[in-house]
Amino acid sequence: MKANDLMIPLHEYLKPDDTLREAVKLLRIAKRGEEAVGVKGLPVLDEKEKLIGMLSMGDILKSVYPSYMSLMNLGDFTWDGMAEEFAKKAAEKKVKDVMTRKVITVRDNASLMECIDHMLKNNVKRVPVLNKENRVVGMLYERDIFNFITKEMLDEAEGSR
Repeated sequence: MKANDLMIPLHEYLKPDDTLREAVKLLRIAKRGEEAVGVKGLPVLDEKEKLIGMLSMGDILKSVYPSYMSLMNLGDFTWDGMAEEFAKKAAEKKVKDVMTRKVITVRDNASLMECIDHMLKNNVKRVPVLNKENRVVGMLYERDIFNFITKEMLDEAEGSR
């Protein structure tokens, strides 16, 4: 089994100058395969469609959480509606200012074990899949690997009874 056997072909991606408002709209309706179910993260490609980052739900949550908050006791400095207010302010931030720049990728011909290794060692749930020209051709999701592995476990367990 290779990465290209389990990957979801790339349908949508973000651009660095997209606003978070635009990005969130796309994340909420993005396709996983043929179904529009939304995704938790998308690659960010430049004008030449070169991978330059990833934007995830975690990146978006960090954009509404001011860095100075980690130094304080939140109970003393928060107010009802604070998250909502900060979210509205963050809506116009650019994807390039919030995205994760260090992106873990796999090649389309990478073995499944290599993909699992990259995901576990780097604590990522999704990885862009690159072809030999370094173009993003798909996304490999932890959920799809998990479903494949557990299917194998169940098939083996039933066969050994």
